[in-house]
Amino acid sequence: MTLIERLRQRAAQRDAAHTRRNRHVQSQRRGMLAECDGKSLINFSSNDYLGFAQHPDVIAAFQQSAARDGVGSAGSALVTGHFAVHRELELQAAALFGYEAALFTGSGYLANLGILQSLLDDASVCVQDKYNHACLLDGARFSGATLKRYPHADMVQAEARCAEANTDTLFLASDGVFSMDGDAADLPVLHAIAQRYHATLMIDDAHGVGVLGATGLGSLQAAGLQAADVPILVLPAGKALGGQGALIFAQRDIIQHLLETARPYLFSTAPAPAMAAALTASLHLLETQTQYHAALLDNIHHFRRRAVTAGLPILDSHTAIQPLMAGDNASALRWSEQLCDAGFWVSAIRPPTVPQGKSRLRITLTALHTEKQIDALVDALSQITEKDDGRH
Repeated sequence: MTLIERLRQRAAQRDAAHTRRNRHVQSQRRGMLAECDGKSLINFSSNDYLGFAQHPDVIAAFQQSAARDGVGSAGSALVTGHFAVHRELELQAAALFGYEAALFTGSGYLANLGILQSLLDDASVCVQDKYNHACLLDGARFSGATLKRYPHADMVQAEARCAEANTDTLFLASDGVFSMDGDAADLPVLHAIAQRYHATLMIDDAHGVGVLGATGLGSLQAAGLQAADVPILVLPAGKALGGQGALIFAQRDIIQHLLETARPYLFSTAPAPAMAAALTASLHLLETQTQYHAALLDNIHHFRRRAVTAGLPILDSHTAIQPLMAGDNASALRWSEQLCDAGFWVSAIRPPTVPQGKSRLRITLTALHTEKQIDALVDALSQITEKDDGRH
């Protein structure tokens, strides 16, 4: 069988399982209104939780830096790619989140791969939640460390995995907010476990920063933890900060080790200077303009009140991620298509992103949504799910 024949066979298998994936073309956006595949849709699939991807201050910072510094960095960070705006972003971010130092890298995936590959080896053990993002799991696997996974949110089993580890280098790594269920990790308990077993606690707060905490600084703030309690924090910038790349926070010794040895950082062209400038503006907004965080929280509460009253099968999430369970792949796809016909962009999430039998619609809320848009979505979801119940 040729390569193309094998690929076509696998594509046919994905067709039969309703797991084929296709890209949608977004040609324009105005707030949460998107022109997608030629249709005007209200976007409830965006991770731009605070609306910063479209904020005038962030756009202006990007444009001004691009005009001054050019488009690309034209080199890796250790060759010629590290600009003054990169340094400014790292210094500002470290100060805001209370860490000694920060490192700006190309993406959250590259950040987590780089950290785990650089700090772990085949004598190490990495304990992780089974629902962690793929980059944390892949990073542990690629490092050669022994990966021990515990059932989602099961703190008893998390401790058991740490207790049975026989190593001088033990990592306990978790998402702050889980990207498909929207629930928050129990960081105080994870911190206590790490302390008991002398583990390095590492948190990826992609979906927590901008959402959780009194002022939106994320999972650590919400849990009452400090930088000293979580030695390594990763902040991917493509969600609430509205940009690209990721910031790694840690002590200076760790950051210095990463910038000298983390292969995804060493051998990648540095992120565009303009993106660093844009993220600096986003962090300033996060710190000083609290109305965006407040608006997001209001929208989350409003959606949940309406959804619970309507009897929709949502999970117990109090973050911007609101999963609506469909169960099988075909139902999730059908609901997503029917919502598209009704004027809403809501993505169907299916295996392998989620376990078999747990396909869902992944609804995301932002500060830019209006109550009218949320009410219209809940009404449409009620009609679709009631119609689907009638089919069975």
